[in-house]
Amino acid sequence: MKKVGIVMGSDSDLPILRKTMDTLKSLDIPFECHIYSAHRTPEEARDFAVNARANGFGCIIAAAGMAAHLAGAIAANTTLPVIGIPCKGGMMDGLDALLATVQMPSGIPVATVAVGGGVNAALLAAQIIAVGDAELAAKLDNKRKSDAETVLKKDAALQAELNG
Repeated sequence: MKKVGIVMGSDSDLPILRKTMDTLKSLDIPFECHIYSAHRTPEEARDFAVNARANGFGCIIAAAGMAAHLAGAIAANTTLPVIGIPCKGGMMDGLDALLATVQMPSGIPVATVAVGGGVNAALLAAQIIAVGDAELAAKLDNKRKSDAETVLKKDAALQAELNG
């Protein structure tokens, strides 16, 4: 199975990425996580991206706030799928990071999840890897079914409370 690369611009992004890592662990997807800044450690970020395919990665998740250039910097240096997680920070409460992550020029795509969307980034990475992995695809199908059952149980409890 391909690994997921996780890169954050700062350790302040770690709470969001813990959710990402927990979700990947729950699906038994191997990952590697690093702190590389698009601005403070551009060579390290570039080297990680350039060598990602050869190092066994199937996609990369990049999380950053404020200027949020990390996902774009990673995407500029690999043709692997890159998923950007915009993080809250600065005076626009994450809107600045969302816009910076989603507004990539033609030819350098970055899939973007919601501000702080660590779980969805992990699930999207899993879906990308599952294209060539039937066992992982089955795990994702089972997770969807389980999530639906949880919602229906909550509805049944609400209906019992309201009508009982």
